Amino acid sequence: MSQKILLDKINIPGIKTYEVYRQNGGYASVEKALKTLTPDEVTEEVKKSGLRGRGGAGFPAGMKWSFIDKKSGKPRHLVCNADESEPGTFKDRYLMEYIPHLLIEGMITSSFALGANLSYIYIRGEYMWVFKILERAIAEAKAAGWLGKNILGTGYDLELYVHCGAGAYICGEETALIESLEGKRGNPRIKPPFPAVSGLWANPTVVNNVETIATVPWIINNSGDDYAKIGIGRSTGTKLISASGHIKNPGVYEIELGLSVDEFMNSDEYLGGMSSSRPLKAFVPGGSSVPILPAELIFKTANGEDRLMTYESLSDGGFATGSMLGSGGFIVYNDTACVVRNTWNFARFYHHESCGQCTPCREGTGWLEKILWRIENGQGREEDIELLWSIQSKIEGNTICPLGDAASWPVAAAIRHFRDEFEYHVRFPEKIKNRDHFVAEPFSQVKHLVGGKVIV
Repeated sequence: MSQKILLDKINIPGIKTYEVYRQNGGYASVEKALKTLTPDEVTEEVKKSGLRGRGGAGFPAGMKWSFIDKKSGKPRHLVCNADESEPGTFKDRYLMEYIPHLLIEGMITSSFALGANLSYIYIRGEYMWVFKILERAIAEAKAAGWLGKNILGTGYDLELYVHCGAGAYICGEETALIESLEGKRGNPRIKPPFPAVSGLWANPTVVNNVETIATVPWIINNSGDDYAKIGIGRSTGTKLISASGHIKNPGVYEIELGLSVDEFMNSDEYLGGMSSSRPLKAFVPGGSSVPILPAELIFKTANGEDRLMTYESLSDGGFATGSMLGSGGFIVYNDTACVVRNTWNFARFYHHESCGQCTPCREGTGWLEKILWRIENGQGREEDIELLWSIQSKIEGNTICPLGDAASWPVAAAIRHFRDEFEYHVRFPEKIKNRDHFVAEPFSQVKHLVGGKVIV
C-alpha cells in the first residue's frame, strides 16, 4: 500500500465537519507555522519538499512562492485555483467535497508563508454544491478562531473567501482567473509582469492548485525532507489521479510518484485492469490536453524502460514517444474506441472554450473541430490529414496562454500515432458512419485495408 497524504483521513465519518477534522489532527500545521515558524521558514520547507504544482504545469511550488514581491509594500494575495475544467480530471472536486477543511488549513498556512492577509478560492461555476460546502467550512473555521483578526493571538490576520466563476475553462489559466476575480472578462494577460509582481488588483499574487495547497499541511506537520523521501527523483511526494475509461475501478487514487504504469493499471489495489476482455488500445495520462499514447508506448518507453507515473518518465521521448503527467486525468481506451471521434470531441471542447483573444486559437480551434467532424462523419478528404497537421502546428506556441497548445497537442499526437485510423476514415466513409463503428469491428481487424497489419 502506498502512503496516503491527502486521502488518509477522507473516509473518517464526519470528516467534512470542523469538529471531526479537528479531533483528527486538523489545523495542526496552522498552529505550528504561526507559533513556531517564520513565513520564510514555511516557504523553505515547501522548497525542500520538491512539491510541484499539481494543476498540470508541474512548476516547483516553493520556488513560485519565493518569487512574490515582498519589497513593494503592497498587499499580497494567495488565490487557490479550483476552476477544475480539464476533461477527464475530477480529483480537486473530490478533495473539496469530502475533506474541505484540509484545503482551508492549507490556505491559512500558505497565506501566512506569503504574508497574505486576503486570500481567495476561485471555484468553477458547475461546482455549486461544492461552493456551498466550502462556504460552510470557512464559516466553521472562522467561528473557531482560525480566520479573521489576530489568529491564535499571533497578530496574523487573514480573511478567506470563495469566489464562484461562470464556468469558463480559460479561467484555469492563472491570469485569466485573476481577471475574472476582478470582475472582468476572463482573458489571459500578457506576461510579464507575472502575478508574483502584479497580480490581483496589481498586487503581488500567487496562484496554486487545490491539490498543491492541500499538500502543504502535511509538509509543515512533518518536514519538507520527509516529503521529498516519497516518490522518485524530482517527482517527489504523492499525486492524485482521476481515472476513467475502460477500466474496472474508475475513481480518484492517491499514488506515490514512481509507481509503474503497469502496476497502476493492472493491480487490484488500483484500476484492476481493463473492464472487459477487449484489449488496451491507448491512454491519455494527464487530462485531455496531453498527447495520447498507443498501447505499445504505455507500459514501456521507446527505450524499453518501464514507464513510471512520474513527470519525467511519462514525458520520456518528448512528444514523439511520450506524453505528460499533466493534471492526472488518466483516461483509458480499449480497441472499440475511435481515436478520430475522441480527438474531435476534445477539439470541440477547446473551440468552445477559447476566449477568442488570439487569432491562431480563435480561428484554428474552429478549423480543427470542423475538419475532424468531417472526417468522423464520412466526409473526409485525402488532404484533410495534412491540413490538420498544418493547422495544429500554426496554433502551438503562437498564443498568449497554453490553451492553444492544449488544443494542438491531442490532434498532433492522434495523427502521429494513429494516422492509419484517420486514413481508414477517409478511404472507407461507409464503414464509419455508424457512431459505434469500432464496437462491432475494431480497427485492429480492418487496419489491413490501409496497409496495416491485422491484429486479432
